[in-house]
Amino acid sequence: MSKKKYVGVYSTTLKDGTPSFRASITYCGKHIALGSFSDADTASKVYKDAAAVLEDDNITISSYNKSMHLPFEKFVSLINFRDKGMYISNPIYLEKKYFLYFLSPVNILKFDIDDLFYYSSHKIMQRGNHLFVADYGSQISILSRYGIKSYAVEGRDYIFANDDHNDLRYENIIVLNRYMGVRQYNFRGFVRYKSVIHIKSNYVIGNYRTEYEAAIAYNKAADILIKNGIKKNFVQNYIEDLSPSQYADLYMKVDISPAIYELKP
Repeated sequence: MSKKKYVGVYSTTLKDGTPSFRASITYCGKHIALGSFSDADTASKVYKDAAAVLEDDNITISSYNKSMHLPFEKFVSLINFRDKGMYISNPIYLEKKYFLYFLSPVNILKFDIDDLFYYSSHKIMQRGNHLFVADYGSQISILSRYGIKSYAVEGRDYIFANDDHNDLRYENIIVLNRYMGVRQYNFRGFVRYKSVIHIKSNYVIGNYRTEYEAAIAYNKAADILIKNGIKKNFVQNYIEDLSPSQYADLYMKVDISPAIYELKP
């Protein structure tokens, strides 16, 4: 008895000898892999879902439901290819000036179109509230692309202008504090900067007119504490906007709270 033939399904064998079935489809001259499955029947159903998506403009991303066999990420990619003429393997849907990245049917991120090349080749992963990509063997927070450090706290060090945490367009992210230990605050209508260092608890280093002074004050306090014998790996602030001579001049001038000089191991 001959085996049943499935359109768009190809049988193969894994390294350990386990049978596997690959589904794929061709659309507008592009051959698209849909995935590998343990049985031919499932692979065939995935192919049929993909064919339906590509043939029916009435199927939108919101049409996706759990009864479908086609993986959601591939579902988004196919709809984008059908509507926009560009195939992207990651779950991205293009709009005119931005694009949507679908972590799930209900968890959708919005990015500037300038970031399309990066996120077309870097898959976003999520652990709790932490969003990251794998880059050069490391897990890189997507917030680092905006100059937001790993220790930054939302509401204190950065805010979303429209209060939408999923809107990651550059105009929507406002970085308040770029440097370690620096806190921005308002004093009688003026922006001021407080420098704070942590050793078992927080110690105020001083209050300053510029974030550069506050950042350098943090570095100076760290140097003092290390010299006093406190063994801690302080993260020093690097200020690329200042020349070495400008940095040295501010380093000498910034005042440090006397309490910092008195701290001992």
